[in-house]
Amino acid sequence: MPQTLLLDLVQTPEVQRLRRIRQLGVGYLVFPGGEHTRFTHALGAMALMQDTLASLSEKGTPISPEEHAAALAAALLHDVGHSPFSHTLEHELLEGFAHEAMSRALLVDLNDRFGGALDLVVDIFDGTYARPFFHELVSSQLDMDRLDYLRRDSFYTGVVEGRVGVQRILKTMRVHPLDGGPGARIVIEPKGIYAVENFLIARRLMYWQVYLHKTVLAGDQVLRAAIGRARTHLRAGNDKAVDGISPALRFFLRHRVDSARLAQPDVRRAFCALDDADVLFSLKRWMHSGDRVLADLSRRFIERDFFRTTFLPTPPTVARQADWLDRIAGYLLEAGLTDAVHAEQDAACYLALDFSRHSAYERIEGSIAVLDEDGAVRELSEITDTAAVEALTRFVVKPYVCYPKEVNLDEVSVR
Repeated sequence: MPQTLLLDLVQTPEVQRLRRIRQLGVGYLVFPGGEHTRFTHALGAMALMQDTLASLSEKGTPISPEEHAAALAAALLHDVGHSPFSHTLEHELLEGFAHEAMSRALLVDLNDRFGGALDLVVDIFDGTYARPFFHELVSSQLDMDRLDYLRRDSFYTGVVEGRVGVQRILKTMRVHPLDGGPGARIVIEPKGIYAVENFLIARRLMYWQVYLHKTVLAGDQVLRAAIGRARTHLRAGNDKAVDGISPALRFFLRHRVDSARLAQPDVRRAFCALDDADVLFSLKRWMHSGDRVLADLSRRFIERDFFRTTFLPTPPTVARQADWLDRIAGYLLEAGLTDAVHAEQDAACYLALDFSRHSAYERIEGSIAVLDEDGAVRELSEITDTAAVEALTRFVVKPYVCYPKEVNLDEVSVR
């Protein structure tokens, strides 16, 4: 695979589309500096891959020119399958969908278009290549993707707790055994342990302070509610209520599309035509919809008039949820957004109960390996001299409720 092919890949419509997908999804409406895109992240991940491969080669691991170029291409294309607004709409447009599956489907398409020149890229992406350490650099708990998005998102949001010593981590990576054969993997040298600990702590702090920020969660729920309302109209044949919708967005809201249909060319074509601009354009048109609920939800997103998010000590009972819906229905009636017949049904669009979930380090699957002073490979938490890494393995779940700020839910316990 010639190096010049990388420039051709950057110029493909699939990669250029990433310029129109915001890296932080709704986060740009919370952090004013967070306007960066998946495109800059893709280039950043590829740049980190270049630095890492150079360091590994200097330490004695043989890497051929073909492997080098293929690994760069895999880093560049790893996120090419992201939906508009990144993770926010990932499961709203395609059922049972994961962006990694779409990335692979588009990678296979590109390989066909380039006459099989990306065969090795596909193998590295899939983890089927005979030298598996390349796949670890693309997808693992210490891959180029995570290292780039943490430093990039921290910089643009101004959240200093997310700063990571990326170059320190890259310089302390090595392949073990050094020849990089079928059993070889990426390990961290002892001098890099503290940098990796800092990376894991920064990742947890960035999730709670940025990715799972309560205003981001509120914006996510408003956007999902508007998309869900539009889908209901389209599948009921009420096209007039969503007049002006982007054709690409219409395709996914009208049809029931699941991951099994990724093999169909029309699904991939429609997906590649869809980006943040389609969603924003449609919302701006729906602000004038004859459906007062859809118009209000669309206005709320465009004007950043989000719901209130409250974290709960425990999930609410069924009785409490029913009481909340009654209160919201009363608000909608008073505001003239619904009528007595549809109040209960419409209230469901304004109440979201969910859980924020995160684990900074999943030790059991794809653990981070450290090469100790005696030359033995050990799992990270076994070799650190603090309890920090052990604590980061715990999976934290926080229930929360989103609802209009105009509604007083007296029994909500704020946390």
